[in-house]
Amino acid sequence: MPTTPIPQDNHLLAALPPPVLERLTPYLDLVYLPSGKVLHESGESMGHVYFPTDAIVSLMYVMESGASAEIAVVGHEGVIGVALFMGGETTPSRALVQTAGHAFRLPGQRLKQEFNRHGDCLQMLLLYTQSLLTQMAQNAVCNRYHSVDQQLCRWLLLSLDRLSSNELNMTQESIASMLGVRREGVTEAAGKLQRLGAIQYARGRIAILDRPLLEQLSCECYAVVKKETDRLLANGPKPARQVRRLTD
Repeated sequence: MPTTPIPQDNHLLAALPPPVLERLTPYLDLVYLPSGKVLHESGESMGHVYFPTDAIVSLMYVMESGASAEIAVVGHEGVIGVALFMGGETTPSRALVQTAGHAFRLPGQRLKQEFNRHGDCLQMLLLYTQSLLTQMAQNAVCNRYHSVDQQLCRWLLLSLDRLSSNELNMTQESIASMLGVRREGVTEAAGKLQRLGAIQYARGRIAILDRPLLEQLSCECYAVVKKETDRLLANGPKPARQVRRLTD
């Protein structure tokens, strides 16, 4: 039976003490994010932040030529709109929905008010921001020093960590855009992984068949990002699911 997402499905919201979450809950608006939707463009002022529950959002850096590459991926562990509560208001990256799903949207002004209380909300958001910066830095190193095969493994594992299933809906062209590489390179790398039995790829759907093998084939970048994220955000409680029927 399908369930209606609740705020605790997002790890950051779940990690907040009950009084903090109670203050924010009246302002949280559940929204559906279709694949391909742009939450904010480069240089655009942001009015809201988004706490994904089952959606995955890519932060993309877009060049003047139109070429782009993913600098970080955000799912149920985080929030879209870090620049807003950090005081920058805008960011040079584009937030693009990679995998459709839901998120809780919160007015940026309301989050800043809570952030400026200098309490638990500030601590959790700063820890998350550090984990996001770690991911961005490691992605830059990975794209410079590691093969397309290794980059693809890292990307698949990071995406898989933010999904409730072992399948991703993504074309090779889209993956190439995320990694900032040629489509032919992704096609060759995906073919190798399929022949090894790590994944099965067909018509824009990628099924992960052997995660341990995928981790073995990946470079150290995935493990570095995962370890640091787990370390920084480990103090919060795990999200608690509550089964609810969807209403019209």
